[in-house]
Amino acid sequence: MHVDLNADLGEEVTDDVALLGLVTSANVACGYHAGSPAVMRAVCDEAARRDVSVGAQVSYADRENFGRLPREVAFDLLVEQVADQVGLLASIAESAGIQVRYVKPHGALYHRVCEDEEQAAAVLAGSGELPVLGFPGSVLLRGAASAGRGTHPEGFPDRGYTDEGRLVPRGQPGAHVAGAEQVSARAVALARSGTVSSLCLHGDSPGAVAHAAAVRAALVGAGFELVPL
Repeated sequence: MHVDLNADLGEEVTDDVALLGLVTSANVACGYHAGSPAVMRAVCDEAARRDVSVGAQVSYADRENFGRLPREVAFDLLVEQVADQVGLLASIAESAGIQVRYVKPHGALYHRVCEDEEQAAAVLAGSGELPVLGFPGSVLLRGAASAGRGTHPEGFPDRGYTDEGRLVPRGQPGAHVAGAEQVSARAVALARSGTVSSLCLHGDSPGAVAHAAAVRAALVGAGFELVPL
């Protein structure tokens, strides 16, 4: 049994170094919702030292709202924006001696490409042949699979799910799961479900490092090998 443990890093809101000692894959903010070339380089350097995979966390161009508000972006422009973000991180990663291993949308774009075929196609077109990390059953992952690209469905042990299987929107009751013990139990259950190959812990949430440590320990204790994407 094996599973990946990923977190959102390079957003300048958490302890990147501590999380890089716990996760196996790092979703690196590429400057459109957070981050900077200097921060990206610091994350890539530490990821290289710890053998953590690096992925491009692409977003709408919306630093003011941390990429969490829906945007209407034309297909061609979104392709260019995704390519710009992936290209920048790829260049920085290469200078650190590693490669970008996958792409993952962030925030509002992540939720949009679960259902929107045009926006999902733009993300795919702008990210070359990179494998895709995303929500199980999403339009984005189906499109990637149809194109012969690698797909990594992920689960969220620190987030609540609706009856329809989507994430409870932020700001609504039940959106966040509190307590390292509960988060860890949910992580093991998700890993055992066979529906996901990666587990995401939000680096911008309170107690992110403690949760990551508890989740890692619980997964190892349950017999899982943690393997990067």
